[in-house]
Amino acid sequence: MKLAPRMIQSMEILQMPLTELAERIEQELESNPTLELKEVMPEVSDQVEHNDTSSEDALSDDFERLDAFEADNPEAVDSEYTNARLDAIDRADATHTPSRALGRLNGERDAKSEAMASTPARSESLVDQLLHQWAVVDVRENLRPLGEQIIRELDDDGYLRTDLADIADRAPEAVKQDAEMKDWELALQAVQLLLEPAGVAARNARECLLLQLDAIVDQSEDDGPSFDPAAVAVARRIVAEHLDDILANRLPKVSERTGLSIDEIKSALELLRRLSLAPGRSLVNDAEPPITPDAIVEFDEENDRYVAYLNDWRIPNLQLNREYALMSKDRSLPKNDRDFLKKNLSNAQWLIEAVEQRGGTLLRVIKVILDEQRDFFDYGPESLKPLPMTQVAEQLGVHVATISRAVSDKYIMTPRGVFPLRGFFTGGLATDTGEDLSYDAVKAALREIVEAEDKAKPLSDEALVRELKGRGIEIARRTVAKYRDQLGIPTARLRKQF
Repeated sequence: MKLAPRMIQSMEILQMPLTELAERIEQELESNPTLELKEVMPEVSDQVEHNDTSSEDALSDDFERLDAFEADNPEAVDSEYTNARLDAIDRADATHTPSRALGRLNGERDAKSEAMASTPARSESLVDQLLHQWAVVDVRENLRPLGEQIIRELDDDGYLRTDLADIADRAPEAVKQDAEMKDWELALQAVQLLLEPAGVAARNARECLLLQLDAIVDQSEDDGPSFDPAAVAVARRIVAEHLDDILANRLPKVSERTGLSIDEIKSALELLRRLSLAPGRSLVNDAEPPITPDAIVEFDEENDRYVAYLNDWRIPNLQLNREYALMSKDRSLPKNDRDFLKKNLSNAQWLIEAVEQRGGTLLRVIKVILDEQRDFFDYGPESLKPLPMTQVAEQLGVHVATISRAVSDKYIMTPRGVFPLRGFFTGGLATDTGEDLSYDAVKAALREIVEAEDKAKPLSDEALVRELKGRGIEIARRTVAKYRDQLGIPTARLRKQF
């Protein structure tokens, strides 16, 4: 079987999360003149409203029949098929004049163009921002091109991962000219000391932390101490001499070698936690955007059930432009113009229907989740049950791939928080009592045990196995270690608090 392009595009629309769908619609609004926002109309008489509704219903019925024709006749071209599709639009407003459409073609702005007027510009890259700073700092002129070359070698975290000698070798002749290695080293020092944030152009984590601690000392000398000078001194010492032991949580060993008390080391660690191991990230906001749930689940107390509705406020109401539809059948216009409008009208109608179909499919899947995972919504993640996608696909009468696309990268807001839809579909195991638990429920139990442990004596993986077994969950130690890694829980040695 060969998928038609429209079917492929429909699957793409179904798979898009809410933010991507909103962007896709904005792109279509910008590129397709026959698609427009449905404006809120002033109050009209019941007779007019009835006529409008009838026209819309007739339009929808005609398009459904024409879509079926298109599916059975993929080779059909504009002629009868496209004209029949446009007849539906024509019947809805046969006497309307295309004045507004002609106005748009002459450059007038409308509601769509206002909605598409502007979007926030992307922030400048880390390199561009640092180059702007470098252009105004007070530095020797022979070091300026060398500093620019060094800045261009920084990675997204702000580190200089390339050896300085390699940068000098690769630099254009116009940059390096008669520069010696000591000049490159001076340029690097200038970049590290004069640019913000502190820590950029560091060559490793140790140097990055030391640069930030030095900046704290300099700031304290100018504006007064903002941190305990003793803690800063201890932090600088343990970073310079014992960073590996600190990263491995070997505080007693650091205390023994330095003569510092555990309390002094812990105070220094509190200071280090305020520093950044990726200073360049503070200049570029490339963090993932906030999660926007595609649907919202609420509890209906009166009927003792959970209900869901689409969070589609970001999805604009769309409609076809009737003026352009009429123009597409105006024989006085050039054929190329009419063909262009017919093609765009067809694309616009398909997009409207694809968006509606996406919403309907998503709600059907969520309804099954609400029925099958009722215990999760009542009691929490520990009650999540195994739910294969094949089971839901059979229940809804669709292919399992449709379910996979419908839940891909989508989230729902529930009384217990925001959760990914895909997380409700998981395998599982049986407890000692014969109850089915999903793998995510086992992970939730594991996290709960770790959070409740004595941090002075954290539980080993073997001890975690025993704790889970006490809850009726019997799994191997290596499985506990795997789940612990997936949850981002460090080993017992690293969890220990002194």
